[in-house]
Parts: sequence; structure tokens; C-alpha cells
Amino acid sequence: MTNHLVYILDTSLAVIALVAMIFLSLRALKTSDDPVNLIIRWVVTFVVAVGGFHLALRMCQGGEIGWMAPFVMVGMGVTLSVMWTPSISELVSRPLTGFFDGGLEPQDPKPLYSTAMARRQRGKYLEATIAIREQLAKFPNDYEGICLLSRIQAEDMKDLPSAEMTINRFCAAPKVPPKQIAAAQAQLADWHLQLAQDTDSARAVLEGIIARFPNTDLAVAAGQRIAHLGGTEKILLARHDPQAMPVPPGVDKLGLMTSTQFLVPEEANPGRLAGEYVEHLNQHPHDTEIREKLAVIYADHFHRLDLAVGELAQMINLPNQPPKRVAHWLTVLANLQIRHGADYAAVRQTLQKIVDTFPDLPVAQSARSRIAHLALEFKGMKAETPGVKLGVYEQNIGLKYGSPYER
Repeated sequence: MTNHLVYILDTSLAVIALVAMIFLSLRALKTSDDPVNLIIRWVVTFVVAVGGFHLALRMCQGGEIGWMAPFVMVGMGVTLSVMWTPSISELVSRPLTGFFDGGLEPQDPKPLYSTAMARRQRGKYLEATIAIREQLAKFPNDYEGICLLSRIQAEDMKDLPSAEMTINRFCAAPKVPPKQIAAAQAQLADWHLQLAQDTDSARAVLEGIIARFPNTDLAVAAGQRIAHLGGTEKILLARHDPQAMPVPPGVDKLGLMTSTQFLVPEEANPGRLAGEYVEHLNQHPHDTEIREKLAVIYADHFHRLDLAVGELAQMINLPNQPPKRVAHWLTVLANLQIRHGADYAAVRQTLQKIVDTFPDLPVAQSARSRIAHLALEFKGMKAETPGVKLGVYEQNIGLKYGSPYER
């Protein structure tokens, strides 16, 4: 009976040891950086251990060459130590170093594009795209891989239709973040402009962003780019059809002249610029860059702070604008108010709006500091600015809006 119990206990322990060995082996294969190398070492270890023990046993039974058995065992130990010492050292040290470098946390698998980028640098563009697609097969719709693939297709292989197909397929996939879609489409619009000189296709792509994400900051950015496509088109046409630039003749006897003031280039006429800006805004009312310039002209040239306030108020009250841009427009408004005679209460209200609307931005701290020193700033402006008699200007300059800056 006792022998049966010992047999059962030994068998149970052997089964437990075998299961534990299998579990640890599978876990080691799963976490190993090179599972093939690990399997090879296991096979070599099994062959060396079984073959070495069998050879040593035969030597011991042979009698005359039994003295060689210890050397065989030492050779086995050296061979196994060379193969397994680095792994054992890492196994012992990993719990200690893991507390400092996060080594105990399992690493999320990530796509590797180093091979593709190396092939691209060597000019092997087709091989690079194959390497990228291999990674995308494991990590579908990876944004970095899509960008790299489309960039190689468009910029290196000069195959814009394939790049457009890659981006459109990515943008049509479910659960793609809107910012990634907008960024990919914006890059596609850039390629239509830079590579194909096709402003119509670029405009269509940007209008697609507005249609897909209406009333968002992404739509605002796309609309801003559409507003400036006209200037981009002129630059692109000038590259392909350069016009001769007339050079005026030089001035004779320049050194004998008492004054050269007439040679100074004339500054752009603010009134003409204002008219051009108004016409541009009739076509692109959401172009905040031009509207800000128009507001500054209204205040600094025409001394019409009310019109400048109206222009800035339109931008400040636009929905879905980035906080930094709104804070910038409020700062511009405060500067114009100080320069053009607004009272202390109005300027303080503008600065306080920055603090109340964006309390967590660095600009809020700047506004608080400026409010604290606002009285000194007003006193300095009065000391530096002499009295200026303003002329009478047309009251309906440019665009008119129903209400100035209000909240």
C-alpha cells in the first residue's frame, strides 16, 4: 500500500512539473523577442544534456576511459552556461530594474517601419511600399504607416492617384479619429497643389473636410485654406509662366543729389488695401487673417475704432475657434482700444474677458498682470501721445455690421 502511495505521489509531482514546464515554455515563447532562437537553444540543450549524460554513463561503465566522464560533464556545463547565462542574468535582474524602467509592464505591439524607411533612403520605393503593407496587414489603418505609404507614392513614385486612393481608403474606414482624417485630406490637398498644380482638386478636398465635419475647428481650418487658394494659384502659375520683371533705369548723378528721399519705395495705400480686403471678405467671410488686417487698418489709418471693434467681434464670436486665436484677437482688441482712446473700463473689460474665458491658458496670467498695471499703461500712453486733431472720414467705410463687440 505504501509503495502505491509513493508511486501515485511521484507520478503527480512529475505531471505537475511537466505542466509547469510547458506553461513556462509557452510564456517564454510569447514574451521572447526572438522565439526561433529560443527554440533552437532548447533543442541544443536537450541534445547536449541527453547525449552528454549517455556518453558519460558509457564511459563510467567502460572502466578504462571512465576517468574522462568528469571532463565530459564539465564540457556540457560550459556549453550550457554559454547559451543560458545571459537569459538567466536577465531573469534575475529584470524584477529589480523593472521598478525603475517599467520593464515589468507588458509592451504593446507596434508596427516597425525602419526597414521601409531604409529601403526608401536607398531609392527602392517599391520594396519600401511592400514592407509598409506587411506592417499594415498586422496593424490596419495605422496612421503613421498610411502617411508613409502615401508620401512614397506621391513624392517618390510620382503616383498621385495611388496616394489619393490610399488616403481615401483610410478615411473611409470606421473609427478613424477626425483629426487624422482632416490631416490626411489636408496633405492630399497640398499634393494636388504642389505636384499637380491643380487648385480645383485641392479646393474639392478641402470642401470635403467642411462637409464631413461641419461646425468644427477642422472645418474652420479648411475654410481658411480655401480662402487663400487664389494666392497659391497665382504663385503656381508664375512658376510655369514667369513674366519678365521690368527694371527701371538707374538715377544719373546720384552722388551729386542733395536728397534721395524720392527713391524710397511708396508704402502700400491703406485705403486701397482696405478695399481689397473688403472685396476678399465678400467672397470668403471666414478668412480671419484678412479680417484682422482690415480691423487694424480701420483703427490705425481711418481712426475708426468702432469698425475695428466690429471686425474683431465677428472673429471673437465665431464658434469652434481655437482658444489661442480667440485670446490673440482679444489682445489685439485691447491694444487698439488703448491706442485709440477707449476708456479704462472698456480695456479692462476686454482683458477680463480673456481671464474669464481662458483661465487655464498662459495668456490669462498675462492678462491679469496687464490689468494690474493698466493704469500705468494709460498714463504712459497719455505722456507719449500728443493731441491729434482727427479729420472727418466717410462713415460707411467697408463692411458695416449691426453690433460691435458685445457679450
